[in-house]
Amino acid sequence: MKIVLSRKGFDSAAGGVPNPIMPDGTLVRLPIPRREDRKCFRDVRFRRKSIGKLVKDLTGGRLSGRECVHLDPDIRRGALPRARGWRPLFGQRGAALAHLRKQGVGIGDVFLFFGWFREAELAGGAYRYTGDAAGMHVIFGWLQPGRIMEPGDKSTAPRWAQYHPHFDYGGDGGLIFAAAQRLSLPGLDADIPGGGMFKRFDPMMRLTAPGSARRSHWLLPRWMKPAPGQPPLTYHHRPERWRECDDGVILESVGRGQEFVLHAEHYPESGRWLARFFTKLAVRGCI
Repeated sequence: MKIVLSRKGFDSAAGGVPNPIMPDGTLVRLPIPRREDRKCFRDVRFRRKSIGKLVKDLTGGRLSGRECVHLDPDIRRGALPRARGWRPLFGQRGAALAHLRKQGVGIGDVFLFFGWFREAELAGGAYRYTGDAAGMHVIFGWLQPGRIMEPGDKSTAPRWAQYHPHFDYGGDGGLIFAAAQRLSLPGLDADIPGGGMFKRFDPMMRLTAPGSARRSHWLLPRWMKPAPGQPPLTYHHRPERWRECDDGVILESVGRGQEFVLHAEHYPESGRWLARFFTKLAVRGCI
């Protein structure tokens, strides 16, 4: 099995501001602007309301509900009206897809989607960020592929998947990963869908080390530091990026890149860690 840490949503380059964490802990992942796509911010729903105002307020009016967006991965059921049978979807192409292919990522592997988040609130009728912190990297969702589609011929795809923007790219659409019906992991003690977005923030989802001024400094389990002969998390081969500490290991994560792949078969603890991660979040009501 491979575990893929997949960077998605607003960041300093795409969108320019963090994704918000609402006062009740709810995570709102903002899809990146993309003029070529058909959906707009005003089409995407959060608690049955458009996210257009949320985006306009948090970007200081730089973006509005009329901006077209790339809703991908599309993993939250309430974001759009859904056809019967819908499952979470994720499309990838270009260099990022080439990397996934090179690493052999496919059915049964697990994507953990992460992004830049910061606490926000509604005050005086407008949304705003709270506190002085620059934010943190947070795991906000997951997808375990149960089917992989080539979007060159939309007619061969299930009706519930044909809306996905990668079908509009024709032969340049790369691949579309559809979630399995249920998440399947050895030792998993909970019945969990094969893909979705976590309902609210929990400290277990945080990648950025507590107290760090840089969100790219991640606090990870000690077992993730590669030993000689173990392939490291891809794009993180330099030994100086890894530093042991009292609580685990600090990784200086790379500034760019979308898909970071860990070959779990070389890390015996990884499967147990992943099963505990989902089990505990399910018990805490985050799934």
